[in-house]
Amino acid sequence: MGAYILRRVLLMIPTLFGIMAISFAVIQFAPGGPVEQVIAKLTGQGGDSSDRISGGGGDSGGTNFDVGGVTSSKYSGAQGLDPEFIAKLEKQFGFDKPPLERFFGMLWDYIRLDFGQSYFRDISVLDLIIEKMPVSITIGLWVTLLSYLISIPLGIRKAVKDGSAFDVWTSGVVIVGYAIPGFLFAILLMVLFAGGSFYDWFPLRGLTSDNFDQLSLGGKILDYLWHITLPLTALVLSAFATTTLLTKNSFLDEIRKQYVVTARAKGLTERQVLYGHVFRNAMLIVIAGFPGAFISAFFTGSLLIENIFSLDGLGLLGFRSILDRDYPVVFANLYIFSLIGLVISLISDLTYTWIDPRIDFERREV
Repeated sequence: MGAYILRRVLLMIPTLFGIMAISFAVIQFAPGGPVEQVIAKLTGQGGDSSDRISGGGGDSGGTNFDVGGVTSSKYSGAQGLDPEFIAKLEKQFGFDKPPLERFFGMLWDYIRLDFGQSYFRDISVLDLIIEKMPVSITIGLWVTLLSYLISIPLGIRKAVKDGSAFDVWTSGVVIVGYAIPGFLFAILLMVLFAGGSFYDWFPLRGLTSDNFDQLSLGGKILDYLWHITLPLTALVLSAFATTTLLTKNSFLDEIRKQYVVTARAKGLTERQVLYGHVFRNAMLIVIAGFPGAFISAFFTGSLLIENIFSLDGLGLLGFRSILDRDYPVVFANLYIFSLIGLVISLISDLTYTWIDPRIDFERREV
C-alpha cells in the first residue's frame, strides 16, 4: 500500500502542472484582462474605478497614476491614455514579463504556498480564501452528510422493495427532485418561505443574524440552523436524488449475484445477507462518488445558491474573480481545489480497502 500511495502522490505533480498549464494558456487568449478592466473603468465603460486602483495588488500596492496624454494602445479603449500609465498598469499586474516567466514564477510561488495579492482587493489571496472558506465548508459538509444519510438507507430500501408500490412512488419523487434545478428550487423556496408572496419564515442573507454574538449557545445553534435551512434544502434535492438512485442500482446488482443465493441457502437471514455480504460490495461505487459530490457541494455546486441567498463563500468568490479577471484569486482557487480533489480521491481509494480488505491496489498494474 505504501508504494501505491507514493505513486499516487507523485502523479499529483504532473496532474496539477497540466491543470495549471492549460488554464494559464486559455487565460492568455481570454479578452478583457485586468489591464482592460481598469481601462474600462477609467474611460467610463464601467462603474467607479477608484476601488479598482486604490487597493490594487502587485508591486505598486495601489499607486495613483496620472492618466493624462494622448496615444494609441494595444488595449481596446485605451486611446487617449498616457503610455507610461499603461506600462505601470502592466507592471502592477505582472504583464511586463513574458508568459512563460509568469507561469513558472506563479508555480514556484504556489509550491511555497505564496498566492500573492488580489488585484482588486487590498488583501492577500490566502487571507481572502480563508475568510470565505467557513461558508463553503459549512455548505459542503452539511449537503454531503445529509444527502448520504438520507440516500443510502432509502436506496437500500428501494433495492429490497424493487418493483413495489414504495419503490414506484419514491422513484417518482426522486426523479422529480433530480429534474428540478437547484437554483430554481431555491427561488421557489424564497417565494414561499422567505418573504415572497406567502410566508416570511426564513432569512435571506448570511449564515447568522446581526445579534449572533449576543445569543446564548442554544440560541446560536438555532439561529445558525434557521439561516441554512433553505440553502441546504435547495442543494440537497439534486444530491439526494443522484445518490439514492446510485445506491439502489448498486445494491440491485449485488443482490442478484450468485454469492447472495449461496448465503441465503446457508440459512442466513435477509439482514445478515444484506449488511454482512452485500453492503460492503455495493457501497464501493457509492464511496467512489464521494470526492466529486463533496467538491461539487463545497465549491461549484453552491455557486448559484450562494448568490441567491447572499452567502459569501468560495463559489461566489471564484465566480466574481473570473468576471473581474482577478487572476491571482482565480488561479489560487483552481490550484487549491485541484489539490484537494486529488487528495480526497486518494483517500477515497484507501477507504475501499477499509470496507473490503480483498482490494489490494499494490497488485494492480499501473
